[in-house]
Amino acid sequence: MKRCGILGVVAVLAAMGAASAAEPEPGFVSMFNGVDLSGWEGKPGGWWVEDGAITSQSTEDKPCVKHHYLFWQGGTPADFVLRFKYRIEGGNSGVQFRSKRKPDYDTWGYQADIEAGAQWTGCLFQHDRGGVVMRGKRATISREGARQEEEFAPGEELQKAIKPNAWNDYEVTAEGSRITLRINGRLMCEVDDRDEKMACHSGIIALQMHPGPPMKVQFKDLRIKVLKPGAQGGEPAEAPAP
Repeated sequence: MKRCGILGVVAVLAAMGAASAAEPEPGFVSMFNGVDLSGWEGKPGGWWVEDGAITSQSTEDKPCVKHHYLFWQGGTPADFVLRFKYRIEGGNSGVQFRSKRKPDYDTWGYQADIEAGAQWTGCLFQHDRGGVVMRGKRATISREGARQEEEFAPGEELQKAIKPNAWNDYEVTAEGSRITLRINGRLMCEVDDRDEKMACHSGIIALQMHPGPPMKVQFKDLRIKVLKPGAQGGEPAEAPAP
């Protein structure tokens, strides 16, 4: 009887722990059902769900010859916290936000960068400007585009917090002109981007598939918390005129 009682308590505690782990984070809304691509739209055949994760892959037999994106259909948020897990094997990828959709499954705007190498993961990228702020840096960019920057941690030291060929937790916070990127709980970069011509204020969210050598990228547990009521439907960012 005593042994059964102990086992019963253990079972109850285990069930409570599982229930707690399954509880959603306050204010966050799931962006992916873990089963199919409902609520997302992209290049036919370019994306699928594998082992409960949004997946894209380039192989020697079926290479990716041009980058393309999978677009979230849930809105064009301005101020938000975006959280997700990613895993990448080879190559480069990223998550677009406050971005503008372009033809042929393309985008323009901010990207929380991801790669299998040691340079770009945890950096804020943008088409035309390249690295807006690199890993380990904190920057302020004026309305005229002038930059002030400091290093808060060595980029190679922060790289050690990133797990190769494994699941990593990524967090993107966009609030006003401030953008911060965190991976596995570590601050990777931060910028106060007030550039009058290049800063992005709201727009689409999309996942990137990048051309190049064989690679595989996966995303899961995508969820978002909009920080300002009504910000979900803001106007998309506009690409600057050529």
